[in-house]
Amino acid sequence: MLIKPGMIVARKSYQCDLLFRILEIKKDHTGRLIALISGQDVRLIADAPYDDLVIMNKEEQKIREKQEREKIENTLYLLKQDYDLSREKQEFYASSEFEYQNECFHIPGRVLHVDGDPNYLEKCLNLYEKIGVPVHGIHLKENEMADHIDELLEKYRPDILVITGHDSYSKHKGTILDLNAYRHSKDFIKTVRKARKKIPGLDQLIIFAGACQSHFESLIRAGANFASSPSRVNIHALDPVYIVSKISFTPFVERINVWDVLRNTLSREKGLGGIETKGVMRSGLPFNRYIEEAGQNE
Repeated sequence: MLIKPGMIVARKSYQCDLLFRILEIKKDHTGRLIALISGQDVRLIADAPYDDLVIMNKEEQKIREKQEREKIENTLYLLKQDYDLSREKQEFYASSEFEYQNECFHIPGRVLHVDGDPNYLEKCLNLYEKIGVPVHGIHLKENEMADHIDELLEKYRPDILVITGHDSYSKHKGTILDLNAYRHSKDFIKTVRKARKKIPGLDQLIIFAGACQSHFESLIRAGANFASSPSRVNIHALDPVYIVSKISFTPFVERINVWDVLRNTLSREKGLGGIETKGVMRSGLPFNRYIEEAGQNE
């Protein structure tokens, strides 16, 4: 069967470890067929020789999808545990301080999620909704993000900014420290710098930036609080959601332990890293469910 754009495939040379979607098939300068492939569950985009690809049958796809759902559900369970503990703690402090015994209301941090992949963006937005994080999602190509970030920050006034999409490192183009060897790290870095120029404080705007194999050190130096990928490994498409959800639901009076953020992600410390950061959730009295609902629907 001919391999065509839109099909789900794997790479034989990598023991079919990941599933990819075919974006485009073209010829390189030697006339050899090359496919541009995008990870189904990881934020990786890459060129692959046509003859290295194998079409994944429906049964194998179902098995992989089931395994993926189980990983996501486990991570969601851990995230919910953290959130419930945080709410209980905040309610105890608030009721003690004001000698008030009724339930508090909570305003989690607002997220602006800018994504280079519309399919990943949709998956992330569905997960944000499931968790209860107020979010605005914008799809932009990676090389267009820096041109629009100022107006987006002005319009949505987020507490947390996510800058992500696709990336990859090619050892044939340079060393691991050479930005020219990365597909989109330069675009992410430029966007982070512009956002940080507009809002300099690391606690006034919390930034997550990067995708698979991104140049972690440069993203952190540019002004990101959290970034990928310290060991230049692939990160899961939903990892940015787990990172910023933890931040969104952490009280502003608390500092976030970096390991507490990373331990519930799917990529953990090899794929993600960051710096000490303050939470952004605020609590109030008396309880008013309309305030919380309004925040989620802004």
